[in-house]
Amino acid sequence: MCGCEDNQQVTRYADMFAAMGAEPRLRIMQLLLTAHPQGLVVGDIQDELGIPASTLSHHLDKLKNEDLVRVRREGTFLWYTANTDSLQEIMNFLYAECCTRNNAIEPSELVSIGQASLKTYKRKDK
Repeated sequence: MCGCEDNQQVTRYADMFAAMGAEPRLRIMQLLLTAHPQGLVVGDIQDELGIPASTLSHHLDKLKNEDLVRVRREGTFLWYTANTDSLQEIMNFLYAECCTRNNAIEPSELVSIGQASLKTYKRKDK
């Protein structure tokens, strides 16, 4: 049994993680998720993150090439949105590996970022 399809999927996910592995691109993804589903125009991303236009273009192209962001043109504006379908796919991949196949993490231990931040905040108050 070759497992070629599995190998291709793992390679694809590795490329997606590598694309988000650069700090500016991860910041772009965070920002686009806060603006989901409408997204943001390039100028707003640039203003918010302070990334020069040519550098931002490079980062957005890398994210788009890995199918992590989508772009649509409205008049003269390019709107970028996070591709939540792709993000869901890589989250499912991680979840399957850590929580279903070998139970490295109990599914009940997974919490939303908001809940985790609240718990951390409450611990600091004590």
